[in-house]
Amino acid sequence: MVLTFRKITDIESLELEYIPSLNDKATIVIPVKNEERAISLVIDELIQEGYDKRGARELIQMEKRDVQGAPSMQVIIAALNEQEGIGLTIAELMRCLDAPKVLVVDGKSSDRTVEVAKNFGAEIVYQSGVGKGDALAKGFEYLDPAADYVVITDADYTYPAQAIPEMIRILEENPSVGMVCGNRFHEQNRISAFDNVYSFGNKLIALTHNLLNGITLEDPLTGLRVIRPSLLSNWQVKSKGFDVEVELNYYVERMGFTIVEVPIYYRQRVGEKKLKIQHGFSILKRVMLDAAIT
Repeated sequence: MVLTFRKITDIESLELEYIPSLNDKATIVIPVKNEERAISLVIDELIQEGYDKRGARELIQMEKRDVQGAPSMQVIIAALNEQEGIGLTIAELMRCLDAPKVLVVDGKSSDRTVEVAKNFGAEIVYQSGVGKGDALAKGFEYLDPAADYVVITDADYTYPAQAIPEMIRILEENPSVGMVCGNRFHEQNRISAFDNVYSFGNKLIALTHNLLNGITLEDPLTGLRVIRPSLLSNWQVKSKGFDVEVELNYYVERMGFTIVEVPIYYRQRVGEKKLKIQHGFSILKRVMLDAAIT
């Protein structure tokens, strides 16, 4: 079986050549605006050839990228009063990634966060509720259907965008990996950006997370993640606050994918810290709730 894509024009259509056998060849011209519907027909054909639905879609995506160039990325950033860090964050993303689409979900900031983000080329949507989990759920409503991968990062310039291309490479080469996370606690890192209380709290939550949920991650609360958009499109987010990362870890594993961590350097945040000690209790509660479902 051979599956190839050839770009007919830059805008109008793609040609899909599906060859299930040496004696049978079918060519489908797919208008870009109807691409998803047309590809679903090809997925049905691939399933009949022995692929499962996920494997068929991954095959199609890999073939498309062979002719269309670098994978397309959408970046989702939850922000609340982050005027100091949001510009630096977006500028670095633009430098390190190939034309990413940056979506900032604003939590009704009272400072210049929205103005700065717009000046750096981001699209803005507003959350109706409060909390990071609520903001990300709002962002997922605006997923770009053409995106190959979704990057989730923070607005405070703590996470290095330079690590993202390597994270994408891991997903490109490993279809069984659903999400790649930036690990702030690897042995080579000296986390000067953490004070002792927060460092201890993160490690305590990580230990509890690994023991109760059976998901072994050194840094389960990291804010830097690259994930396959097909996972996010069907995820019904329950978490409203900072416990959203724990819920996402559990969800990805439950969907049959693995999670990979890569070491990153974690910087001092720019602007006021939003995470408080009391948020640790809501995160631990989420860990226990997910463990009860397992």
